[in-house]
Amino acid sequence: MGILDRFKNRGTQDKAQQMSDTAEQKMNEKTGNKYESQVDDAQQKAEGALGMDRERPDRQ
Repeated sequence: MGILDRFKNRGTQDKAQQMSDTAEQKMNEKTGNKYESQVDDAQQKAEGALGMDRERPDRQ
Protein backbone atom coordinates (compact mmCIF):
# COMPACT_ATOMS: atom_id res chain seq x y z
CA MET A 1 0.00 0.00 0.00
CA GLY A 2 1.47 3.32 -1.07
CA ILE A 3 1.34 6.60 0.81
CA LEU A 4 -1.44 7.92 -1.42
CA ASP A 5 -3.58 4.86 -0.64
CA ARG A 6 -3.09 5.39 3.07
CA PHE A 7 -4.07 9.03 2.72
CA LYS A 8 -7.26 8.12 0.87
CA ASN A 9 -8.34 5.92 3.76
CA ARG A 10 -7.96 8.60 6.41
CA GLY A 11 -10.77 10.84 7.54
CA THR A 12 -8.67 13.96 7.05
CA GLN A 13 -9.86 15.08 3.64
CA ASP A 14 -11.47 18.29 4.96
CA LYS A 15 -8.19 19.36 6.53
CA ALA A 16 -6.31 18.35 3.38
CA GLN A 17 -8.65 20.45 1.23
CA GLN A 18 -8.06 23.45 3.49
CA MET A 19 -4.31 22.95 3.19
CA SER A 20 -4.61 22.57 -0.58
CA ASP A 21 -6.59 25.81 -0.83
CA THR A 22 -4.05 27.62 1.35
CA ALA A 23 -1.18 26.36 -0.80
CA GLU A 24 -3.00 27.52 -3.93
CA GLN A 25 -3.57 30.99 -2.44
CA LYS A 26 0.09 31.30 -1.38
CA MET A 27 1.30 30.25 -4.83
CA ASN A 28 -0.98 32.76 -6.51
CA GLU A 29 0.25 35.50 -4.15
CA LYS A 30 3.90 34.66 -4.91
CA THR A 31 3.31 34.77 -8.67
CA GLY A 32 0.97 37.76 -8.63
CA ASN A 33 -1.82 35.56 -10.03
CA LYS A 34 0.15 35.36 -13.28
CA TYR A 35 -0.21 31.56 -13.39
CA GLU A 36 -3.59 31.28 -11.67
CA SER A 37 -5.12 28.86 -14.15
CA GLN A 38 -2.04 26.60 -14.17
CA VAL A 39 -1.94 26.57 -10.36
CA ASP A 40 -5.65 25.70 -10.26
CA ASP A 41 -5.13 22.88 -12.78
CA ALA A 42 -2.22 21.50 -10.75
CA GLN A 43 -4.29 21.66 -7.56
CA GLN A 44 -7.14 19.77 -9.22
CA LYS A 45 -4.78 17.07 -10.50
CA ALA A 46 -3.14 16.68 -7.08
CA GLU A 47 -6.49 16.46 -5.33
CA GLY A 48 -7.74 13.98 -7.92
CA ALA A 49 -4.72 11.76 -7.32
CA LEU A 50 -5.55 11.81 -3.62
CA GLY A 51 -9.22 11.06 -4.21
CA MET A 52 -10.35 14.52 -3.17
CA ASP A 53 -12.33 15.46 -6.27
CA ARG A 54 -14.76 18.27 -5.62
CA GLU A 55 -17.08 20.45 -7.64
CA ARG A 56 -15.55 23.65 -8.93
CA PRO A 57 -17.24 26.57 -10.66
CA ASP A 58 -16.45 26.90 -14.36
CA ARG A 59 -13.84 29.46 -15.25
CA GLN A 60 -14.86 32.36 -17.43
